[in-house]
Amino acid sequence: MSVKAKKHLGQHFLTDESIAKDIADALTENGYEDVLEIGPGMGVLTKYLLPKKAKVTVMELDRESVAYLHDTFPLEHIKLDTSKEHFEIIEGDFLKHNIQDIFNKKQVAIIGNFPYNISTQIVFKAIENREFVPEFAGMFQKEVAKRIAEKEGSKVYGILSVLTQAFFDVEYLFTVPPTVFNPPPKVDSGVIRLIRKKDYSLPVDEKLFFRVVKTAFNQRRKMLRSSLKSFNLSDTLKEEPIFAKRPEQLSVSDFISLTQKLAENDI
Repeated sequence: MSVKAKKHLGQHFLTDESIAKDIADALTENGYEDVLEIGPGMGVLTKYLLPKKAKVTVMELDRESVAYLHDTFPLEHIKLDTSKEHFEIIEGDFLKHNIQDIFNKKQVAIIGNFPYNISTQIVFKAIENREFVPEFAGMFQKEVAKRIAEKEGSKVYGILSVLTQAFFDVEYLFTVPPTVFNPPPKVDSGVIRLIRKKDYSLPVDEKLFFRVVKTAFNQRRKMLRSSLKSFNLSDTLKEEPIFAKRPEQLSVSDFISLTQKLAENDI
């Protein structure tokens, strides 16, 4: 039995074993006993996760892939530990599941060859659940991977960069060409690793921080005194040097300072 990639699910099956192994090896295995793989397909990445110490749970929306993982995968990889204690298959949409409930609020690393069309939503869900996600590694469209990892001063640095880097240390690991997929996508892919910061709490109101970052980048070409107009800035505040900058010039710590300034001015 084999599985046909489905366009509506954004499936591009990785066919290069060495790349699959490199993605699996991106996990440090520090600080958790569970790994959640999103969108395993036919298990090319899964088989390199199973020899590791952590229990592997895979979540797959495609019923054909789920059937393959249940019936064919264990037979093809008889030497791997696919017992219920070490390997679990969940049929469903990751974006609609509660990570805390599935893993009983235990620490879990997230990994996968993520469908391009929902990859940023997967990152935002990991950020929301950061208390339980110490590590996150996987493959994205290269443009998205670069955006997540990019530092201030870059044209691709934006909302996704700031909100991810506020809580995780991000490392761009390597680029993957379209030729190693079936069917091949039209763009390169990029593999990144996120490791949660030791102190992943913010010294400011998180909702205000998120709002400041999103509002600033919604008009990224404008100076902050213009893009943050909706915050009803006082004339005095507008004259401070930071408000003469554009959002891509601000580091994560600058955005934290900016949020503190707004909070101090009762905004």
